[in-house]
Amino acid sequence: MSPGGRGMNGNPIIIFPEFPDFSELEEEEVQNVLSYLSSIPSVAASGVGFNLVIDRRLDRWAAVRATLLRIAGSFPGNLHLVLVLRPTTLLQRTLSDFLFKYNRDEFKMKVVMLSSVTELHAYIDPGQLTTELGGTQEYCHDSWISHRTAIEAFALMVKTTAQTLQAFGTELAETELPNDAEATINLLHTHTLKKDQMKEDLQVALSQGGRLLECINEPLQTDPEYSMTYDELENLATVQRLLGQLDETQTAFDDFWERHCTKLEQCLQLRHFEKHFREVRPQLDVTSERLSGFSEVSVSPAHAEHVLRELSSHEDKACDALDRALSLASEGDRLIENSHYAEDSIRPKCSELRGVCEEISSTLRNKKSLLLTALELHHALEKASRWCEDGIFLLASQPVDRCQSQDGAEAALQELERYLDTAPLHTLADRSAICCQYEAVLTTQLMDQVERVFQKQISVQEMFEKRRISLKKLAAKQTRPVQPVAPRPEVKSPLSSPNQERKERRYSADNAICKKVESPIHNGGTRHASLSEEEENLAVLRRHVMNELLETERAYVEELLCVLEGYAAEMDNPAMAHLIPSTLLSKKVVLFGNMSEIYQFHKRTFLKELEAYTDCPELVGRCFLERMKDLQIYEAYCQNKPRSESLWRQCSDCAFFQECQKKLEHKLGLDSYLLKPVQRITKYQLLLKELLKYSKGCDGCDDLQEALSSILGILKAVNDSMHLIAITGYEGNLSELGRLLMQGSFSVWTEHKKGHAKVKDLARFKPMQRHLFLHQKALLFCKRREENGEGYEKAPSYSFKHSLSMSAVGFTENAKGDNKKFEIWCNSRDEVFIVQAPTTEIKTAWVTEIRKVLTQQLKACRDASQQKSSDSVFPSPNSNNTSISLSPFRSSGQKNQKKQEEKKAEMSMMSDSSSSPKHKGWNKASLSVDASEENDGYSSSEDPINSDAEDEGGRKLAPGKYTVVADCEKAGPQELSVKSGDMVQLIREGEEGQWFVKNLRSSKEGWVAAANLLSLISESKSSQSLSSSDGSVSGNLSTSSSCSETYTSFSDIKP
Repeated sequence: MSPGGRGMNGNPIIIFPEFPDFSELEEEEVQNVLSYLSSIPSVAASGVGFNLVIDRRLDRWAAVRATLLRIAGSFPGNLHLVLVLRPTTLLQRTLSDFLFKYNRDEFKMKVVMLSSVTELHAYIDPGQLTTELGGTQEYCHDSWISHRTAIEAFALMVKTTAQTLQAFGTELAETELPNDAEATINLLHTHTLKKDQMKEDLQVALSQGGRLLECINEPLQTDPEYSMTYDELENLATVQRLLGQLDETQTAFDDFWERHCTKLEQCLQLRHFEKHFREVRPQLDVTSERLSGFSEVSVSPAHAEHVLRELSSHEDKACDALDRALSLASEGDRLIENSHYAEDSIRPKCSELRGVCEEISSTLRNKKSLLLTALELHHALEKASRWCEDGIFLLASQPVDRCQSQDGAEAALQELERYLDTAPLHTLADRSAICCQYEAVLTTQLMDQVERVFQKQISVQEMFEKRRISLKKLAAKQTRPVQPVAPRPEVKSPLSSPNQERKERRYSADNAICKKVESPIHNGGTRHASLSEEEENLAVLRRHVMNELLETERAYVEELLCVLEGYAAEMDNPAMAHLIPSTLLSKKVVLFGNMSEIYQFHKRTFLKELEAYTDCPELVGRCFLERMKDLQIYEAYCQNKPRSESLWRQCSDCAFFQECQKKLEHKLGLDSYLLKPVQRITKYQLLLKELLKYSKGCDGCDDLQEALSSILGILKAVNDSMHLIAITGYEGNLSELGRLLMQGSFSVWTEHKKGHAKVKDLARFKPMQRHLFLHQKALLFCKRREENGEGYEKAPSYSFKHSLSMSAVGFTENAKGDNKKFEIWCNSRDEVFIVQAPTTEIKTAWVTEIRKVLTQQLKACRDASQQKSSDSVFPSPNSNNTSISLSPFRSSGQKNQKKQEEKKAEMSMMSDSSSSPKHKGWNKASLSVDASEENDGYSSSEDPINSDAEDEGGRKLAPGKYTVVADCEKAGPQELSVKSGDMVQLIREGEEGQWFVKNLRSSKEGWVAAANLLSLISESKSSQSLSSSDGSVSGNLSTSSSCSETYTSFSDIKP
């Protein structure tokens, strides 16, 4: 053991107490103990040498000798002196003296044999010895072991902590910086967590060292006069030294971490900077590219204003990109000022951003300045041109009859003089000055416009001069009588003030000019000038229409682009995704339809081609004809419009649309702009009509007429397709029925040749309201239903009711004595549909179209059966109505009648109601309904209503008497009390299933429930109402046969 004592020279003392089994210990254990004990004192104390005290007073010499030999061979340190308390028995003491002297050299160390502890005190102070050796030093072996264990554990902790911190520091130093912000954030977070864990371990070690230090100093706290042993002092120094090492390690780690954390934060800042740079730089490129696409010159004021509007709109977007780029450059400067490690990478990017921003700003200013200059020139040219046009207008609007008098000529002359006085304010004065002032924007085209304006000014001034000369002659005092000529009735010029007329749309108001110019001029010398003025006036009007066409086209293209960029593109913007409702997700195609396709066509193709006809508006019809197929893209847009509007109504109040509208600064919502394509395709036909009106006799007049017809055809196809998509309940494929030829609403009656159930035998007064769709292959009967809602949701739908194959129908052009009715029938008139059109014109159009369809089928059938059989056409001898029958068989004697019968078919269009028999009541034809229409009630034919049995829950009104089938007590003042078996007479129908009747038994009148009544109609009356017409079908021949290789069967076609 090492109690901590020291010898005279400060030698550490190790005591070997009495231990009889010492010789039985393993050699390795002895060496480990001696090594450990010799390592406890400081290096300085160990260098002086150890004093070993071996207590063998109760042992034998053999044990003493064995102990000395083991120590001599196993002690690792420097031995200064070995003090042995030899055995105290006489024999062993004598033996040990003798044998020690004999074996002294064997031990190879300085050994002193002592007989008592008194002799020991001569070598070592008693204060450095324990009480077992006669000393005064207090020693507790358990406490010594506890202290040593704690110190060694603390030393190990300090060592482990230092190694861990060193390893962590090496890991941080060797970590490569990430290339993106997200990875940098993750790395910084991971390293921070590890650093916090290291700091916690460090704090634990410091806390443990502090507690150990308090434990070592505890005796001093208890007894201030306590004197520590050398070992305790060394333990205290050891713990203090270890705590100092921890403090140094902590300080070094904190410094390293601060540098590392700063580098990671700078790396994160750099990655954010680079990310923003990668986002901003392409935006600047796009801005610059779009800016380069803006022309500095323009072909017209409207074009210049349009480009300026687009440039201003682009400028707003460009300013956002420029502000973001400059803000990013400023951020880079701040990073450099804060000693960022990547200064060499940041500085060039900042310089690049500033350079590009300056270039874009400079280009934007230059283009804007040039466009404003060009616009100024255009306005000057337009002002001069307008002055010329107003002058021509003034010349054309002066009444010729007034100018025949002296006073009228003087007034007209003064009007001309006043107008000529305004020339300096409106016309171009110096050609060279114009060229010098606007040199930067004068293109060849603009220069041509300048030349034309100057030429126009000269021409107008010449016209004014000629008119002045003429008026001066007329204003001169007349010396001979003039034969009075009755003037034409005065037509007050609707355009007496050119300044006032500029405020109105010129081409619509100027129509009065054309009428005025057409009036005869009594002065034969001025007739040729009048014709020239008329042509010039018409040209002015055509240019007005063309200008409106181009201006509205450019505005239309701009509005489409605004919608696509401001709304459609924003639906794909991740920054706006949180504002889009779930009902709108993945519905962009539904909402916008094919608007993008429409925009691309107008922007890239149609607008440019229209601009090519600026100087020749009368030829613009060719442009429409060449692009008529492309304009059919509007059909798809219009067909999608109901779905689009329905979706819009579901989402119109969402924050997404409000935010987009706010960004675009639109006063109107998106729905107004979604309607623009529909309005545009309609606008074309109006503009073409105006152009056609002012282009009579021009080269392009026929093209304009054809273009107008084609546009109207597109509008009709769009309208028809909108109705087709509203048909519900049809199980087949509508596209298989061929092209839709006609569609419209009619009143329809049906009659059947054979009788049916009793409920069907009732005569039908009230017609069914049906919407008919005439296809190439079939005729559809539908019921129109008005929908509740707004916009397209209020548009009607059509419930499919019945269809007739056009290969199995016939028709009669006039029916029932009404020139608005015609018949369609099938199965040899087993089933006849009497159709009443709203007007005779509509009826004529439908009859003509049906005849065309049937004639085409007839021709096709004849062509197919030409080699096998002949066809015969038989007129109906017993009917006053014109009828056409198609039969696959033809007799040889009737072949020569083909041309005659075809001529009759054409003449049938001219038949009027006089060729139809007059019918009174129900005695000539039976009127019935199909199963779906039974019990529709009755009314006069002048008051048809749209109703079906399947659509109404109650009974329908029908004429006649009824029997009460259930007692009904009077529940109100206006209700009628009836009993089962009573007979009542129907007076009128009320609401909610109530009928107003008269009780034939009591002669009282009142309201009863229709459900309690059963109709009474005699058999004789029923059979009379179902009698068939004598001459309706008797003369018609109906046969069917194979007429082609495919055995297509046709029934008679009997118009």
